[in-house]
Amino acid sequence: MSYKLSNKYRNLKPSAVREILKATSEPGMIAFAGGSPAVEAFPCEAVKKLSAEILDENPVSALVYGVSEGYEPLRKQVAEWLKRRENVGGESDTVIITAGGTQVMDIATRILSSEGDAVICEDPSFIGSLNCFRSHGCELVGVPIDDDGMNVSALEKAVMNTPKAKFIYTIPNFQNPGGTTLSFEKRKKIYEIARDNNLVIVEDNPYGNLRVEGTDIPSIKSMDKDGIVIYAGSFSKILAPGIRVAYAVVPNAMAGAFTIGKQVSDVHTGVLNQMIVSRWFDEYNVDAHIEDIRKIYRRKRDLMCDLLSRYCGGLKYVKPQGGLFIWARLPENVDMLEYVSKLIARRVAVVPGTAFMTDDTAPCGYIRLNFSTPSDEDIIKGVRIMGEILDEYKDEK
Repeated sequence: MSYKLSNKYRNLKPSAVREILKATSEPGMIAFAGGSPAVEAFPCEAVKKLSAEILDENPVSALVYGVSEGYEPLRKQVAEWLKRRENVGGESDTVIITAGGTQVMDIATRILSSEGDAVICEDPSFIGSLNCFRSHGCELVGVPIDDDGMNVSALEKAVMNTPKAKFIYTIPNFQNPGGTTLSFEKRKKIYEIARDNNLVIVEDNPYGNLRVEGTDIPSIKSMDKDGIVIYAGSFSKILAPGIRVAYAVVPNAMAGAFTIGKQVSDVHTGVLNQMIVSRWFDEYNVDAHIEDIRKIYRRKRDLMCDLLSRYCGGLKYVKPQGGLFIWARLPENVDMLEYVSKLIARRVAVVPGTAFMTDDTAPCGYIRLNFSTPSDEDIIKGVRIMGEILDEYKDEK
């Protein structure tokens, strides 16, 4: 049987990250290409205990269909936690539980845009979100990032020149892949630009709890007096990604459409998983757990950055204040794709920067490195190999 893909999917490409991750499963491969939290940060014993309690006490309650908006006790816990910790949400907003953070992008795009509309986003940005926008037939309008986040002057021009734009997408904290943090002044300005141009902001904050340096910056959502910000957060990075529980804080005016959009997607998020997260709030100190795992990420970030500075001369990067990634620019005489291929041949997997660009055919001299997934030993070995291959290019000058 022959078939044709829809126009929306015909030009989509497999995630470069996922394709490279296939190589990381090979024995001996050093995985700098991943994006998973450190396994030592998973509260495995707590999850085992909570799962057993739920299934022992009332298994049917965890195995039946659930409410599309989410398990009500968890929705209340998330709302209270976000209000206390980040001043996010309130009476004018609704918390909706989703199956991972990327589903928030999918639903938001589904309800806010039509095919042929545009999404304004950071360039580079998270490939999962970019492909989500593409899958809905949206044009991607990229805005370059500076060391303190999205370039506001370029954003203003993009908004002016893109009448079909429906929302601005941003990852303000420890941006994936750029590692940058959006300054407070820029957050205020982006909010004003969106408000004055009748645009929604989709604020994606999966890494905000992983700050290892500096002080927290108020979210854009905490400034939202006009009901124009959809805020996305996730338990993937602070509990476990396999749980697939995340949340959206949605202005009440959008909540009905957002719920319908979720029903089209999956009816509801897994009830058992939501109940595990809810009991985690009940029985454990979530804030203390976050402080504990921050120590893990601070150590691993510092280890990789120190080694990059020692062994990889000519490589430039922004040392992130948190998150999981380092966005590194190769020396100008180094062909990025060739360098990535040489690394894989030496059993080191990184992600080519082109995967994160709104135009993935444009020249790019960046690679993304992950420091959370590999062991300390692999970080040391892998960065040394990176340096050895870079030295080969010095010899070619």
